[in-house]
Amino acid sequence: MTHRHRPPSSPPPPPPTEPTTYNIIPIHNLLADHPSLRFPEVRAATAALRSVGDLRHPPFIPWQPHFDLLDWLGAFFGFQSHNISNQREHLVLHLSNAQMRLQPPPNNIDSLDPSVLRKFRKKLLNNYSHWCSFIGSSEMDIREGARELVPLESIGSADGSSRSGRSLRRADSTMSTMFKGHEYGTALMKYTYVVACQIYGTQKARKDPHAEEILYLMKNNEALRVAYVDEVVKRDETDYYSVLVKYDQELEKEVEIYRVKLPGPLKLGEGKPENQNHALIFTRGDAVQTIDMNQDNYFEEALKMRNLLEEYRSKYGLRKPNILGVRENIFTGSVSSLAWFMSAQETSFVTLGQRVLANPLKIRLHYGHPDVFDRFWFLTRGGLSKASRLINLSEDIFAGFNCTLRGGNVTHHEYIQVGKGRDVGLNQVSMFEAKVASGNGEQVLSRDVYRLGHRLDFFRMLSFFYTTVGFFFNTMMISLTVYAFLWGRLYLALSGVENSVAGDASTNRALGTILNQQFIVQLGIFTALPMIVENTLEMGFLSAIWDFITMQLQLSSVFYTFSLGTRSHYFGRTILHGGAKYRATGRGFVVEHKKFAENYRLYARSHFIKAIELGLILTVYAGYSPVAKGTFTYIALTISSWFLVVSWIMAPFVFNPSGFDWLKTVYDYDDFMNWIGFRGGVFAKSEESWERWWYEEQDHLRNTGLFGKLFEVILDLRFFFFQYGIVYQLGIAAGSKSVAVYILSWIYVVVALGLYTILVYARDKYSAREHIYYRLVQFLVVALGILIITALLEFTQFKFLDIFTSLLAFIPTGWGFLLIAQVFRPILEKTIIWGTVVSVARTYDTMFGVIVLTPVAVLSWMPGFQSMQTRILFNEAFSRGLMLRGSTEVDMRYRFDSSD
Repeated sequence: MTHRHRPPSSPPPPPPTEPTTYNIIPIHNLLADHPSLRFPEVRAATAALRSVGDLRHPPFIPWQPHFDLLDWLGAFFGFQSHNISNQREHLVLHLSNAQMRLQPPPNNIDSLDPSVLRKFRKKLLNNYSHWCSFIGSSEMDIREGARELVPLESIGSADGSSRSGRSLRRADSTMSTMFKGHEYGTALMKYTYVVACQIYGTQKARKDPHAEEILYLMKNNEALRVAYVDEVVKRDETDYYSVLVKYDQELEKEVEIYRVKLPGPLKLGEGKPENQNHALIFTRGDAVQTIDMNQDNYFEEALKMRNLLEEYRSKYGLRKPNILGVRENIFTGSVSSLAWFMSAQETSFVTLGQRVLANPLKIRLHYGHPDVFDRFWFLTRGGLSKASRLINLSEDIFAGFNCTLRGGNVTHHEYIQVGKGRDVGLNQVSMFEAKVASGNGEQVLSRDVYRLGHRLDFFRMLSFFYTTVGFFFNTMMISLTVYAFLWGRLYLALSGVENSVAGDASTNRALGTILNQQFIVQLGIFTALPMIVENTLEMGFLSAIWDFITMQLQLSSVFYTFSLGTRSHYFGRTILHGGAKYRATGRGFVVEHKKFAENYRLYARSHFIKAIELGLILTVYAGYSPVAKGTFTYIALTISSWFLVVSWIMAPFVFNPSGFDWLKTVYDYDDFMNWIGFRGGVFAKSEESWERWWYEEQDHLRNTGLFGKLFEVILDLRFFFFQYGIVYQLGIAAGSKSVAVYILSWIYVVVALGLYTILVYARDKYSAREHIYYRLVQFLVVALGILIITALLEFTQFKFLDIFTSLLAFIPTGWGFLLIAQVFRPILEKTIIWGTVVSVARTYDTMFGVIVLTPVAVLSWMPGFQSMQTRILFNEAFSRGLMLRGSTEVDMRYRFDSSD
């Protein structure tokens, strides 16, 4: 048998390897045909990094000939490989751009000029040297250490032969000839765009359409990069990575550039500043411009960016700028009157306000994007944003605090602007103002504001106070002043003091005249003065006056009065209890009808109940004050307060599209009653269940301390004053001023609570299966009430009108008990009383909802009012769309009803 010898099989071909991904410059392959590699400065910077000289090789990693200085640092200190790659490209770009900007240009551009390296080292180590000086190290020690670590002066020429195979001189490659034909490569080197979208990885995993839209943007914009946080779930733990991706035009797919492991989950603090900080390492260059997703840009404005960056070379005062402020152009003002009000308010601040703050007041901070930051300066001083939870809710302003405290300079420039879209719906506006007001409440508690208050001179401190926390403090004081005035007048009326001075009519007439003039100021003339001045500068005096009159006719005073309530409520609550939280408004282009239940959830505690309280005070005052007998004097005294009450109740419906449509009002009422009655379960949301919303509204009381709870109880005691003052005015009191009258009035409270408890118990036990017993209990309670009222009318001086008058006394008492019970919830929740508290609270919210909805229903019933609201408050396109949408919905409902 013969054996055939098979020839040895050839080894299988190696699998095809994908090309190495890179961000902007393919540093791994300097021979590649890439636009940025046509610049000898890039090759010189790359070659300089590979000149490690006689540095000691790392002991645990075999040294490779192609390793450079950053590989050496990574080997010695254990840095992540992707972190090293990221910093390598960053360093190459910075050194090459600095070499291009040298004046006068060097003769040999094949190697880096030593002056570039010295300036870079000085800028990078400036803050570090200052810090070392505080702990006792001398400047000489720092310089010697830096020279021992990196002999920068000799780096450029150690391996300085350019791989381009040619020796160039800057004289042969001026700026004009150098960039000519290479504009695309220059743009790639000098401008990069990083979108910080931390949930992009999650969106890709669940096939979210938003992920496809982001990929489409990267596909059509080669310079666009997306930074997101990737969560890798392992058996025992979860690893978190900051990932930078781009779309590779050759591979025609998304590729990963860098993946840097994080020490833990990203959202340890506030989401937005954490999002900025994790993506900041992937930015490039000396400056970084932060732009929100609700902002726009214009081609002609982008051409001015080079001029703006040149501002870093000029001194403003004693120092060069560290933040370049840019004005904003609000482009959403034409949507509706509400959007116009927000646009005018924002424009007056981002133009006239910030212009004056920068010069001559020298106290402009960072109030939001699109300001341009000195990137190296901020990287060595804590980053762009502070991200501690709660205290740094308004993260933007803390960048300005940090810059001012560390001796930085902030400027403002009018010749360049960036478009910005503000909120166009009242609910969005209110949530944004609630977030800003809560953030300012946390700023009051921060060390940054404390230090600025100690270190600023007197005049800058006044300007700083007015433009930050002082504005919200003054707003809160306005609301408290209205409360103090009305409660004081009520006390004077119910205590009889006004009766004793009723003969001196000139006193009240003079007071009425003063308050009338004050109301004219409160209408918005004084507060709108900055807006009038700004519009005068921009458009002319007559146009500014006409716009102001038009805004008043479109009820701008109602909106600004409503905003005053929003700011004062959330600022005061944060000061007293803390617990500020971020409220995502979406910043969407939303003009749609909001249901009454949604408006009630958002505004019940901040506006509706407070307006009902003030309206109750004014009603009681009108009934028992001798001043109310003089109609003019009463109107002069209370018109501003009644205006505030009406604004706080009606603004959410006045600025609500189709807010006075009769069918929508009816459906809103049904939806509200379903929401109130739905008890839900453990997983029910606040949008579905009243009880879940009611518990969420008490979160601030769970986080507050002993002082906050004590102060809350003291504030709630004011509701008991109604009962104390009104019971002496009832007919059954027979003019007695004895304290026994007040003590006996509590019998009414006890009896009412007992009867309500019996009804609730009977409902829960019998209403489902033995309904006849529940009806019997209701009959017995009603019969007992009629019997008691009849006996009082027969045997006492009780009047039938006292039934309605007593409601003004005892309903506030019950509300005060409810508020105090919420403070002591941890104790009462374990007792049988808590069920009664929840049930009574449900009844009160039902009553408040009906009170608020009643004027809306009346106006909805009036013919033509809805059309007038739509015409006045929205532009022609939206008005036509709302009318067509309304008629279509009515037609569909008619068809649906007829089919039944």
